[in-house]
Amino acid sequence: MRVVEDFALGIRLAVGGGRISGAALLRLAMTTVGIALAVAVLLAAASIGNLTGEREARELGMAPITEPRAGVAPLHTYEDYWDVRGDVVTVEWVAPAGPSAPVPPGVDRLPGSGELVVSPDVADRLATGDESLRARLPGTVVGVIGKPGLVDPDDLRVLVGAAPEELAAEPAAHQVYGFGRSGGGAATEITTLLILAPVAVALLLPLLIFVTTASRMGAAQRERRLAGLRLVGMSAAQVRRVAAAETLPGALLGLVLGTALFLGLRPLVGGLELFGRRYFPEDLVPAWPLAVLVVLAVPALAVGAALFGLRRTVVEPLGVVRTGKPPRRRMWWRWLLTGAGGAMLLGTLAVSVDDRDQVAAFVLAVGSVLLLVGIAAVLPWAVERIVHAVHGGPPSWQLAIRRLQLDSGTASRVVSGLVVVLAGTILIQVLLASIGSTAPPPGRPVALNPAPVAVATDAEHLAEVRRRVERLDGVTATHVVRTGLVESADQPPGYAERVEVGDCAALTARATLPSCADGDAFYVLYPTRPAASPAAPAGPMRFVSYDDEGELRRSDATWRLPAEVTEIPSTAASSYLGGTLLVTPGALGDVGPVDMTPRVFVAGVGSPDQLADRVAAALSGLAWHASTSVGGDDETGRIEERLATFRAMLLTAALFVLSVAALSLLMLSVEQITERRRALAALSAAGVPVRVLAGASLWQAGVPVLVGVALSVAAGIGITLPTLRLADVPLVVDAPAVGGLVLAAVLAVLLVTALTLPLLRQATRLDALRAE
Repeated sequence: MRVVEDFALGIRLAVGGGRISGAALLRLAMTTVGIALAVAVLLAAASIGNLTGEREARELGMAPITEPRAGVAPLHTYEDYWDVRGDVVTVEWVAPAGPSAPVPPGVDRLPGSGELVVSPDVADRLATGDESLRARLPGTVVGVIGKPGLVDPDDLRVLVGAAPEELAAEPAAHQVYGFGRSGGGAATEITTLLILAPVAVALLLPLLIFVTTASRMGAAQRERRLAGLRLVGMSAAQVRRVAAAETLPGALLGLVLGTALFLGLRPLVGGLELFGRRYFPEDLVPAWPLAVLVVLAVPALAVGAALFGLRRTVVEPLGVVRTGKPPRRRMWWRWLLTGAGGAMLLGTLAVSVDDRDQVAAFVLAVGSVLLLVGIAAVLPWAVERIVHAVHGGPPSWQLAIRRLQLDSGTASRVVSGLVVVLAGTILIQVLLASIGSTAPPPGRPVALNPAPVAVATDAEHLAEVRRRVERLDGVTATHVVRTGLVESADQPPGYAERVEVGDCAALTARATLPSCADGDAFYVLYPTRPAASPAAPAGPMRFVSYDDEGELRRSDATWRLPAEVTEIPSTAASSYLGGTLLVTPGALGDVGPVDMTPRVFVAGVGSPDQLADRVAAALSGLAWHASTSVGGDDETGRIEERLATFRAMLLTAALFVLSVAALSLLMLSVEQITERRRALAALSAAGVPVRVLAGASLWQAGVPVLVGVALSVAAGIGITLPTLRLADVPLVVDAPAVGGLVLAAVLAVLLVTALTLPLLRQATRLDALRAE
């Protein structure tokens, strides 16, 4: 009963208390906001498993089963991917072989011949008059695909009804006897952990430090109040319970506000693209064990922080006594965290790239988290060592260093949150820059391509495709290019080069050629191939192909490239042509191209998109036998767009958390000025200028930040190295992004100092020396 009364008194003091009610309410508000943000982040992190799990469950549920089943008629299917003005539309033709044929997930019934069942996004586009999509999809929409048949909420997916006998005669069609497979999950979970674990730590640690700092606001007044409670007869244990209970209202309010914030922001998930994927907002649900852990851990953390703050404080009836000299820091656990994290990262570096697996990714994720937390724990020790080794300097510097020598731990703990943010953000920025460097450079712009529209077809329908396209108004030329694979004697067995065969006019549609005549051959260089390595293959060559079982088939006849093969830079060719041979028919001699896929490149008037719409409309009756796209297989723009979007999201999150860390630093500076107002007034009365005291305040906050920035840059790049090696990606440091983050940290210190100047001027007034 006594414990309940003590906690009730602490809660009452937290929300009121005479003259100090304003400070108490401010402390309550700041604690509530900090805990609410932490709870929202924790609930979001606890929902990642369900978010990715639901997505993967839908993927597995849509997986076709091609093994025959007794009593089940097969569903004939043929799937293709269309590029419609930069968007990929998945089109699947379906035809049942009998009434017992399976129905795909998310669909009530199979569409008949000439009918369409579309995803919600496709339905919206057709309803709003998307002529590009309508030109490619003749037919009547009879249904909308439900969530079980969609991987992402913005999937562009279409089921097209086809005649069973026609689709059954297609050699590339599949016979499906059901949908849904089990398995998977581990790789996705490990990858998600690898990416999100350091990000979660970088977000959470500054928020937790913010909560701890907010709980210290008005510490001097609160301690005098606790001394008053001791004076009226409370024991030391009761006083500690009262102090712990003062944090409970903020924790409980923060828990409620954080849950509301999480639920309020959850609908926005559908509009975010994370790592090239989108998610259904209703799947962002925390696992109930983790949700219970958050609900229990947040109040416990608030109470623990309050008790931890009183560990070196003795509350007596006549005042509060603190230890005069900070005790020697226990370093074993700090070095243990940092050393364990570094050892794990070094361990992943020692593993061969060919042997990398899920275990290595898990070790890398845990090591990254330990190292991030470790540098935050080591920072107070590093600042303490540095300031004790510094002597001399201008008065403002000496005042700041002396203050840090007496108590550097508080400032360092606040700055450690900023350090973790910087290190985590640098990690992701360098990852993005390195991944972006591996993307092939954009090839020739579509505007410079003489035949920007490509139609993929088969040998049987090639003549019909050309006939229909050439009848269109505005079409000026069509060029046929056949694509296949060749094997050369100077390459390892099983290694095949891509080859495209066409006349000079057709090859000019694929690359900018210096000159061309029948019998010539060209080789498009890889974007990143070293200059000293061999470029074009040589020796006897033969066409190869893969059968339905993935077995390599070789043609009997061999041929040789001309003695002079012209090398073409990758930037002068269409994207993704690096390592491709461009060969005219005369270079093949008597060997004709076999097992090659024909494509028709179309030139005409109007923009490439408009020309593609007209061509697609003319070929719509050929169904899966003709697929129209613009610019061939160019994906570079989309990759750059996704990386730019993620960079913007990351920068926004980093600046937000940096603002939280800066606010913690501001609260600490205000609290220190308030506690030392008499000492500051005495210094001012003794003749110390205010600018010197302001400079001391700047250096007092700046020294830990500068040390922290150096640690964060080293840790961020150090964590990135093994991550990139595991992904087999070269290291590329985004210097402007890293420099911008460092500059933001420095500007935060300057802003904090500027905001504390009015309070500093007030504290140095002579009337601050009056005794109460």
